This record gives sequence, C-alpha cells and structure tokens, in this order.
Amino acid sequence: MALVADFVVERLREWGMQRVFGYPGDGINGLLGAFDRAKGEPEFIQTRHEEMAAFMACGHAKFTGHPGCCVATSGPGAIHLLNGLYDAKLDHQPVVAVIGQQKRLCLGSHYQQEIALDQLFADVSAYCQMIVEPAQTRHVIDRAFKTALSTRSVATIIIPEDVQEATAQPSPPKTHGAVYSSVGWSRPRVLPDEEELHKAAGILNEGKKVAMIVGQGAAGAEEEILRTAELLGAGVAKALLGREVLPDDLPFVTGPIGLLGTKASDNMIRRCDTLLMVGTSFPYAEWLPEEGQARGVEIDIDGSMIGIRYPMDAHLVADAKETLRALNPLLKPKKDGGWRKKIEKDVTEWNDLLARRADQHFNGLVNPQAVAQELTPRLPDGCLLTADSGSATNWWARHLKLREGMHATLSGTLATMGPAVPYAIAARFAHPDRPVIAFTGDGAFQMNGMNEMITIKRYWDRLAGGPPFVFCVFNNQDLNQVTWEQRAMGGDPKFPGSQEIPDLPYAEYAELLGLKGIVCETQSAVGEAWDEALRSDRPVVLEFRTDPDIAPIPPHIMLEQGKKAAKATVRDPDRAGIVHRGVRQKLAGMAHIGRG
Repeated sequence: MALVADFVVERLREWGMQRVFGYPGDGINGLLGAFDRAKGEPEFIQTRHEEMAAFMACGHAKFTGHPGCCVATSGPGAIHLLNGLYDAKLDHQPVVAVIGQQKRLCLGSHYQQEIALDQLFADVSAYCQMIVEPAQTRHVIDRAFKTALSTRSVATIIIPEDVQEATAQPSPPKTHGAVYSSVGWSRPRVLPDEEELHKAAGILNEGKKVAMIVGQGAAGAEEEILRTAELLGAGVAKALLGREVLPDDLPFVTGPIGLLGTKASDNMIRRCDTLLMVGTSFPYAEWLPEEGQARGVEIDIDGSMIGIRYPMDAHLVADAKETLRALNPLLKPKKDGGWRKKIEKDVTEWNDLLARRADQHFNGLVNPQAVAQELTPRLPDGCLLTADSGSATNWWARHLKLREGMHATLSGTLATMGPAVPYAIAARFAHPDRPVIAFTGDGAFQMNGMNEMITIKRYWDRLAGGPPFVFCVFNNQDLNQVTWEQRAMGGDPKFPGSQEIPDLPYAEYAELLGLKGIVCETQSAVGEAWDEALRSDRPVVLEFRTDPDIAPIPPHIMLEQGKKAAKATVRDPDRAGIVHRGVRQKLAGMAHIGRG
C-alpha cells in the first residue's frame, strides 16, 4: 500500500513539478523516501540551506512563470524557509512549501522541535494548512496550488511525520465532510470596466506630456505597451522587476526609475503632466510626480493596490494586456513630437554620461561601473540575469542594457541579501540551454552564495557545460550599499566595525571546487575578463576587485540627504577617496541632462 508521502510526491508531479528544492531532516523522512521511490519524477534538488531552497523555488517561478516548490523539515528547517518565502510573497510569485511537523501524538507537549508552524507561516502564506488525516491530503495539495496560482503568492502544507507514514487514501470515503478535488487551473481573463476605460482614454488624450511606468505586471503585454507609447508620444520608465518588459535599445525607454534609476527617467517624471502606470506598485513618492502635477491613469489586476502610490483619476482593475488592447483604439495619436524628442535626447545624454563615469578609474582599483558597462555589449542573446541587494545592484540596474529576449530579476520588494546565486541556479536548472549571469557583492556572496557553489559541484553533470554560467562578485571588502546609506540617510561616517568584511580569494575557492575562477584587478582588463568568463566551458566565479568609494549617485540628490552626506564625509575614514571620486564623477556630468 502506498503511503501518504508517496501520494504527496505523485500529486506534486501531477501539478507539473519537475523538481523540488530542499534540505533533508528527520521531520520529512517519509517524504525523502517517497522522493527516492519516485526516481526523479519529481527530482529532489539538495541545496546547502533551506533558505536557498525557498529562493530557488521563487527564482524558478520568476524564470518559468510556473509555481516553484520547496520542502523542509520541522522546527529549524521550516524556520529557515521564511526569508525566501517572504521574497516570493512580496514579489507576487506562486510558491508551494511542503514542511514536516512532529507526530500528532506529541503536539502540544513542548516536544523537541515542536513549533506552531500554522501560526509561524500564517503571515507569509495565502493558504496554510496542516494535514491531520490522510484523506485530507488530496484537497489540501490541490487547494495549495490553486491558491498560490490565483493569488500569485505562497501556500504552505504542513505534514506531521506519522501522517507521512500512514496509508494513503487517494479517494476520500463517500461521507459527509469529504471533499473531492482535482488537479488543474487556468488563468482568467480580467477585463476593464468600459466606463472607466473611456474615462482613462480621455485623460490620456488630453495629456501633452505623458510618462509611463511599467512593472512586472506588464509582462506579456509588450506589443500593446509599445503601441500605447507610440500613440501617446510617451517615454517609458521601468520598475526593476519590469526590466525585461521592453528592451533598453528603444530610444524612448528611459530605463529604471527611483534611487537606482536614471536621470532620463527622473527628468521625464518631474516634467510630465500625465502619468500612466501599468502593472507596478512602485512605492517611492519622492520619485513620482508632485501631487497635483500630473493626472493619473493606472492599470493593475489587483484592486487592493490600485491608486495607492499616486492619486489616480482613472482606476483600471484588470489584466494589463487585455486593458491596453481595449484602450489603444480609443487613443488619439499625438501630433506634437517635441515631448518624445526631449525624452530621447535625455536618454542619449544619460547613456553618454554613464560611459564617461564608467571610464574613470582611481588608485588602480576597478571602477564597479565599468564591470556592468563592459558587459552590456557582450551580453549573450537570450541570457538570464540575476542581481543581489547591494551597491552592485546600482550598476546592474543602470549600466546593463537588456535586449529583446533577455530576462532579468532580483528581490524587488523584500530587497533581501542572498537571492542572486540561488535564482541563477534555479534558472540554470529550468533553462539549461540559456546563458545565466549573476551579479553579487562580496557581502552577499559570503553570507550564502559561496555555499551554493557546492550545490553546483553536487549537480555538476546538470549545471556544467553548455552556455555561459557566470557569478560576478564585486570584491570591495565593504557592505557598501549600507555604508552609503549610513552617510546619506543617517549623516554618519562609515563604521568599520560593522561595514568592513574579510578579503577572501573567491576565485581560488571556485577553483578548489572545480569551477573556473578569474580575478580582475585592473580597469584595463575588465573587458578581457568578461571575454574569458563568457567562453569558459565551466561555471565561473568572476571576481572584480572594485573601488568602494565610488558613490551610487541618485538621479537627483535630496537636500536633506545631501546635507547628511556632507556632514558624514567630514568624519569619514575614507573621506579623501570619497571627495576625489565624487568630484570627478560629478564633473563627468557637467552641462548634460541639466535639470535637477
């Protein structure tokens, strides 16, 4: 007789799970046995840590559009999942977590590793249920997947050890209280309200200077967005999670928006008289128009999120593609192309400024901007790009120019350290025929990325060979983003006790594991280092020894932040380097993209 654990694993396969990311423990011994008996359908992928398993499940969802799945043991193993699951929740990715629990017999006795998992996972989960009866298993698994897909969020299934080892009941008894469920789900068509659609069209037709911001909710609506932008003569800025919605080589695409954004995006937003937001919950008011400056139209499939970032005049609660298909025939082409020409001029000048800034170098260290700048023309077609949270994210966002067919993602809303490497590994498992490149700082790499190089060694036959697979590490021995935030937001100088981290030989570590390790220590060798990494027949750790004193200068500097940064610099241990580099970076932009 099959066990509940076998039924669980088979049901995961029926829901399309080809692989499940996890780490073993006695709280899931029953499931581990079932995975073994399933002979790789689905495959259990052993990560080095449960947090990495959750990140990989989230990364899988981001790079495939299908649910990701992770598994962990009871107690501490389950707790480790939480950060990765919150990443999935906040970035609206469907992930199902299956976790063990102590036997039902001992629950409530303060038993070893007994945690109130239903309470612990209640906030992160749109659906959280413990299976206490074998006949429940079918409908709990089915509802978990249906909920994760419908809410684009996390669903958690808790299975006590003794339930895992009980005899399965694939079909519940035909009695009162029994529930019969099925595998299957389809995406709904969510259409806009006709009256609100005409209201939105009127607002957009009246606008003289229309700015668009698109996010990941606009994915799949690329053709419609292009048509909208052409009709409105608009420029298009992108939230970081929506980077691949439109390629960066279109002259009216201004690039990212916000603190990590571009001057072209900032200029457009500060001058527009009409704002159209599509599939984004970009939250930072300081980078949006002043209240009353612009009339607003927003398209979002989630009615609870519409009109809460900027006061909107038309609220289109619907799917982005469906809405734009209906909206575009109502739009009148703009006759005056002056607004669009100004946007395109700003984009050109911004890209020239980035090139000049990246070309500067100081004291022999590599300018971190050059790392991304040199990669852009070398990006392989169809590549998958990941980024961590840190100062390297600034250069990833600004200097990397995506072409059509590329896909890029990061922890957008949680902005946690640590996902770049597991995202990249999940991407490689899902798309073994596509190049994968991860950007990570040395802080995040030390935190957890280095350990996942062992996962690559563990699955060498699956992850090595094929297209380029590169982990780019910015080695500056500083938790650099927080260092700059301390200066600009707290008015405090760098605190070496919290900010400096050990200098480790990352490339040598990679070689120790059988990967290829490359170290680049000079500015002139950056391009050559990328060339070597991209032609390698093995996964690569590409280590750049970068300058920590080059500031991630925002598109415009808030007065209060400028005052605090100046105050911090006076007492900063790196003040000489900061001033020298800051002056040269600022001079590179003199007389260009003037406003702000």
